[in-house]
Amino acid sequence: MAVRNESGVSQFILRGLSNTPELEILFFVVFLIVYLFTIAGNVLIMVTIYMHSNLHSPMYFFLSNLSFLDLCFSTVTVPKSLVNFLSQSKTISFNECIAQLFFLHFFGGAEAFNLTLMAYDRYVAICNPLRYTTIMSRRVCLYLVIGTWVGGFLHSFMQTLPTIQLSFCGPNEVNHLFCDVHPLSLLACSSIFINEILSMANSGSITLGCFLVLVISYIYIISTILKIHSSEGRWKVFSTCASHLLVVTLFFGPCVFIYMRPSVTFSTDKMISVFYTILTPLLNPIIYTLRNKEVKKAMTRLKGRKVSIPEIHIN
Repeated sequence: MAVRNESGVSQFILRGLSNTPELEILFFVVFLIVYLFTIAGNVLIMVTIYMHSNLHSPMYFFLSNLSFLDLCFSTVTVPKSLVNFLSQSKTISFNECIAQLFFLHFFGGAEAFNLTLMAYDRYVAICNPLRYTTIMSRRVCLYLVIGTWVGGFLHSFMQTLPTIQLSFCGPNEVNHLFCDVHPLSLLACSSIFINEILSMANSGSITLGCFLVLVISYIYIISTILKIHSSEGRWKVFSTCASHLLVVTLFFGPCVFIYMRPSVTFSTDKMISVFYTILTPLLNPIIYTLRNKEVKKAMTRLKGRKVSIPEIHIN
């Protein structure tokens, strides 16, 4: 991803989490294990959904898209961090830095929209069960998923474009594990006021829009659940939403804290970033598989099964 660079900085230094060699080796081992489990968990979910026709429904279609986004989201930052943990220089070129920033927000934005879409899917399934297959048809689901990717691209473009317009004349040490809007803005020797306004307006509009859809969807869902007379029935319906609510909280909570304020230096930012870019993609498949009997049964049946290529139908 080549970008125009009119500043005097050709590369940045990512300071990471620590300068202590022993700690960096420990971080390398931990990050590597987490990343490998993230790959295995999300790939397993995608393969399981693909191989079992009973999981070819809108809910699992969106879940497989979430797993793919988690895999990409984690891959944007973790491999470079692993290299830097064992490297002395810890440098990243200007173009690589901007590319990392772009894809971080691309996949992160798409994931935010996908999580919101999953809430809408649960609303239709619980509040309009008789019309569910009509409303959430195969074509509609495909268009909605494409919309999450387009939305992620537009969000990333609005975050990246103002950043590459900044002038960087030194220092070039980024106090972070990876390149992001706020850490880079703190290094700019030109005014960042407009960038701050644009960044917060962009993040704020997406957060507010997603939040309203999530809240409205769950107001209707909870209202419908309370009308169910059987306590067992209420719990069964609510359990289908509990995993999604937990994942939404784990993803949106840290993002709101980091991106919904001006660029300031907080030591906690790096740890929070580690949580939502590295740990959350690992936790998502665990949360969904532990609480989802259908997925667990499908994974059990997947053992020893010969690989075939079934035709996917999204009703």
